[in-house]
Amino acid sequence: MPRVNDEYIEKKRNEIIDAAYRVCVRKPITSVEMKDVIAETGFSHGAIYRYYKDLDEVLHDLIKKINSENRIDDRLKMILDHAGTKEWKRAIHEICDLLADQMESVGTDLLKLSIYSDMLAMSDPKRAVNIAEKLGNDEQSPLLYLFSTMTEYLSSVVEERSLKPSKTIDEILQFITASYHGIQTGYVLSDCFKVEQVQGRYKPKEMFSCLAESVIVMLDGRDS
Repeated sequence: MPRVNDEYIEKKRNEIIDAAYRVCVRKPITSVEMKDVIAETGFSHGAIYRYYKDLDEVLHDLIKKINSENRIDDRLKMILDHAGTKEWKRAIHEICDLLADQMESVGTDLLKLSIYSDMLAMSDPKRAVNIAEKLGNDEQSPLLYLFSTMTEYLSSVVEERSLKPSKTIDEILQFITASYHGIQTGYVLSDCFKVEQVQGRYKPKEMFSCLAESVIVMLDGRDS
């Protein structure tokens, strides 16, 4: 076989990753097999294994690509730098607006894949951890970066503004995480079910605005 350059290899890897994305949108990751990806690419069985040794390597690169293309670091930093701790309530609303914008902009196909990834973590946690551990710090989920940054920011807000939260910072972040996943699932379901009672019922902007108000109440403490 003649030698191929790095650009050619990268092109083929991207074709495989894109094929894996299409497959993973159609069916839960827990039921995806390498043969599904092979069929989607149109490559021969032997050809695909020149680039990836197994399905988890493909999934690792797929997750890495998705995360790198959907980073929120710069916008989050801008919000926090501009608001500081003095305008913390505005910062909470703007962060929730950021999450709503992100959810609407990536589309429900990608959100569906995220839900399927959660299913993998529940059904085969060892496998999910093995894939995640191979991701570098700058390849992790944007949400992990968000919650790491929020831990530090909310702690500073509580201390500098002398707040008396009704819940701990950890409990508030858990609430944000659970709410995010609930909004995401509702939004995807309302898009998938083409019936009047469901379709379009979940509006991320409205839901995240409610989340912002809830977080403010828990942090402020006085209204609880």
